[in-house]
Amino acid sequence: MLRFLMPWMLLVLCVPFFTARAAQRGPFAMRISCGARKNVQTVPTTTLWFKDFGYTGGIPANASRPSFISPPLKTLRFFPLSGGPSNCYNINSVPKGHYSVRIFFGLVEQASATNEPLFDISIQGTQIYSLKSGWTSQDDQAFTEAQVFLTDGSASICFHSTGHGDPAILSIEILQIDENAYYFVPQWSQGIILRTVKRLSCGFGQSKFGVDYGADPRGGDRFWEHIKTFGDDSDRPRSVETRINQASRPPNFYPETLYRSALVSTSSQPDLTYTLDVDPNKNYSIWLHFAEIENSVTAIGQRVFNILINGDVVFEDVDIVKLSGGRFTALVLNTTVPVNGRTLTITLSPKEDSLAIITAIEIFEVIMSESKTLSDEVRALQTLKKALGLPPRFGWNGDPCVPQQHPWTGADCQLEKSSGKWVIDGLGLDNQGLKGFLPDDISRLHNLQVLNLSGNSIGGAIPSSLGTVTSLQVLDLSYNFFNGSIPESLGQLTLLQRLNLNGNFLSGRIPTTLGGRLLHRASFNFTDNSGLCGIPGLPTCGPHLTTGAKIGIGLGASIAFLLLITFSVCWWKRRQNILRVQQIAARAAPYAKARTHFSRDIQMTRHNNNHANAHTASENGPILLS
Repeated sequence: MLRFLMPWMLLVLCVPFFTARAAQRGPFAMRISCGARKNVQTVPTTTLWFKDFGYTGGIPANASRPSFISPPLKTLRFFPLSGGPSNCYNINSVPKGHYSVRIFFGLVEQASATNEPLFDISIQGTQIYSLKSGWTSQDDQAFTEAQVFLTDGSASICFHSTGHGDPAILSIEILQIDENAYYFVPQWSQGIILRTVKRLSCGFGQSKFGVDYGADPRGGDRFWEHIKTFGDDSDRPRSVETRINQASRPPNFYPETLYRSALVSTSSQPDLTYTLDVDPNKNYSIWLHFAEIENSVTAIGQRVFNILINGDVVFEDVDIVKLSGGRFTALVLNTTVPVNGRTLTITLSPKEDSLAIITAIEIFEVIMSESKTLSDEVRALQTLKKALGLPPRFGWNGDPCVPQQHPWTGADCQLEKSSGKWVIDGLGLDNQGLKGFLPDDISRLHNLQVLNLSGNSIGGAIPSSLGTVTSLQVLDLSYNFFNGSIPESLGQLTLLQRLNLNGNFLSGRIPTTLGGRLLHRASFNFTDNSGLCGIPGLPTCGPHLTTGAKIGIGLGASIAFLLLITFSVCWWKRRQNILRVQQIAARAAPYAKARTHFSRDIQMTRHNNNHANAHTASENGPILLS
C-alpha cells in the first residue's frame, strides 16, 4: 500500500478497500466530443467519446488542436459573446461520488494563435481556472483538470467570457475516482476542490496519459508530463525494468511504470531543485513520488535528504528505503503550503555526501467550493427567464450568484448567514426590451429588496403574490403594458418606499392601504394610467362595486340576454305559422267560391221543380187511389 507522510507526522493511511461489486462495475466515465454529431472512437486506445449534448448554447465548428496531447477530435463548440457571457454544459444522471473533471480547449479551424481565446472556467459554481495569454504554445495548458465531489446527480461546467475571444471547448471528461483519492488533511471534505497545476514524470520516457501506462482507470487517466532534467548539468536520469511494489493501490492507483524512472542529483550539484511559476496568495497541495531504484543504494541510511519548499523544511531526514520498507517500493510524501509570491520552489537537499532522487511531482491548487444559490430562488429566476423570454445575450446559465466573478446579468446577491447559501436581493432588468408577463413564482424570491422592470413591454396583470415578498423596498414596473387593477396585497409591503406603476394600462381604485402609505414619506407614482382613480391627482372614483357585485351584474345581464333571444325565437316561429296559414287560405279561396255557386244552382233548380209539380196537381185535381 502506498504510504503518505504528512508534514506533522509519519503515518500509514488506512483507506477503505473497493468492494467486489464496485470493482466489477467499474468507475463511471463520461467523455464528450464537443460539436460532434455522432459518437467517436479515437485511436490507438479506441477511447469512446459521446456525441455533443448538455450544452446551453454555442455553435459547433471544425477544430484545430492546439497541442499534440489534445485528443484527436475533429470538432469543438465555441460560445460567441452574442450568445451570453456565460454558457454551460449541464450533465445529468452522474452518480454521486468523487470525480476528475478535465476540459480540453480548442481553436476554431484556421483561427490564428494570435487570436487565442481567454476565458474563465467554473465547475459546480466555483471558478477553478483562467486561461492565460500564450496557452496555445504550452502543451500542459491545453487543458485544465480538477478533482471535485459531485453530490446532486449532475455536473455543471461553465465557461465565462472575459472579452478576449470566444470560449472554444474541444472535449469534456468526467471520470470517477476513489472517494479518498488525494486525501491530504484531516479537515479534507467535499467542499474542497483540487485543481491540477502540474504533474511531472521525471527521468527517461515521454509524456503519457494513464491509459498509455496501462494504469488502473480508477486513477482518472491522469496526464504525466515528462521532464528530462530540472536544469543543465543539475541531474541525470535513471531507469529500471524491475517491478515496483505498492504502486497501483487505492486510493490513488498510481501506475507502476511511473516509478521505474527518476532524476538523481550529481556530486557537483547535490541539491535537486524544481521551480514553478504559480498564482500568488493561494494554498498548494504537493505530492512527491519516490522509489529507490539505484543499485548503489541497498540499505537504510545510504540516501538521506531534507525536502524544502520555498526555503522552509517540510520533511526532514527522508530515507526512502526506511520509509517505504525496502528498495523498489513506491513512496509518496504529501504536504500543503501557502504561497504568497509567484514562485513555488521544491528543493531536495541530501545529507552525508549522498545524492537526492525523485520519481514524480504533483502540484494542486487548493480551492474552497463556493456556496450555491438557494434552489428555490434559482427555480424562480428560471421561471422568470421563460416568462419574460430573456434573450441569450443575458447568459442566465449555471448558478445566478456564483462564481462571484460572473453573476447573472441584472442579479444582485447576498450571502444568507442562516443557511450559508446565496440569495437574490436585487433584480434590475430595466430598459431591456423584454416582453411576456410577470409570473406568480416571482414571490419565491423571498429576500428581494429591489425589483426594477421599468421601460419594457411586459403585459398582463400584476401578480398578487408580489404582496408576499415582504422585504421589497423598491418596486418599479413603470412604462410597461400591465393591465387590470392594482392588487390589494401590495398594501402588505410595509417596507416599500418607492412604487412606480406609471405609464401602464391599470384601472380601478387604488387600494386604500397604498394610498395611506403616501402619508409616511413613501414615493408612489400612478400617473399615465387613464383608468386609475381614488387618490389626489387622479380622477374621482364612481360608485364602487365589489368584485362579487360585478360578477352578479354580468351574470344577470347574460341571463336577460338569453331570455330575450328565447322570446324572439318563439315569436318568430309563431309569426311564421300564422303567415303559413294565411297563405294556404288564400290559395284555397277560388275553389270555395265555385263550390258555393254550384250548391246554390242546385238548390234553385230543386225549388223550381217543386213549384211546377204543385201547379200541375192543382190543375189536374187530386189523385184518387183505388
